[in-house]
Amino acid sequence: MLTIVAGLFTLAIGAGFVGALSGLGGGVFIVPGLVILAHVPMHIAVGASLISVVATSAGASVAFVRDGWTNLRVAMILECATVTGAVTGAYMAGAVSPPILEMIFALMMLQSAYFSLHKHGDEIQSHSDPLCARLGLGGKVLDDAGVMRPYGVVNLPGGAVLMVVAGVLSGLLGVGAGAVKVTAMDYLMKLPLKVSSATSNFMIGVTAGAGALVFLARGDIATVVAAPVALGVTAGALAGSRVLPHVNVGALRILFVVILLLIAIEMGWRALNGI
Repeated sequence: MLTIVAGLFTLAIGAGFVGALSGLGGGVFIVPGLVILAHVPMHIAVGASLISVVATSAGASVAFVRDGWTNLRVAMILECATVTGAVTGAYMAGAVSPPILEMIFALMMLQSAYFSLHKHGDEIQSHSDPLCARLGLGGKVLDDAGVMRPYGVVNLPGGAVLMVVAGVLSGLLGVGAGAVKVTAMDYLMKLPLKVSSATSNFMIGVTAGAGALVFLARGDIATVVAAPVALGVTAGALAGSRVLPHVNVGALRILFVVILLLIAIEMGWRALNGI
């Protein structure tokens, strides 16, 4: 038993480390790691990953909130959409067969790879649309010159719709779906990219927690798997955040795209062969 726990802990450290360096979170890597390397059933892997996402988000989001990068008002409103999606996705996960879950996960890996290659500059939207202005969703952010500038928010309904999709993916696959959340806030709602990333980091823990409660009630949270995974992913994420400033980000991005494509191929092959 100790050998199994130690192996899961080591695997989780690696997933958390790689997730922190890539900016995609450890859940993207822990689920395929548990399924492919540790031969853990898909539903148990998803449940353990949700617990780890809650743990890592709680630790990582503190600094962003303290430094003012997180837009708490936007996060609170959009959480209504993501939690609804997460609970829906978690219930769906109990009825969907593992091969279908693995195929959906493979497709999400391809989406994450695309997102990793298409990050763009941090342009600031100066004015909010009427709805967002009435709700007071705008804020202030430091620009590249170190000057505090106000920014606006637009298209809240469109962002909320995409947040429901992110929540469903989180509850269904055990990931934070940060790439989808950042896409919603960055591309649709025009928040600055750093604000989008920080706000997404804050939100994914709440989203994953909602899905984890459904898995817990259904009995799909195995303590012997979830505990070492949560601890390992958190430790790996902390180590990765310290290493990130000293590595070549461009080379890392290419490496992670290759990793994501390989995971997509493996998970897709497993799904098609009903393993």
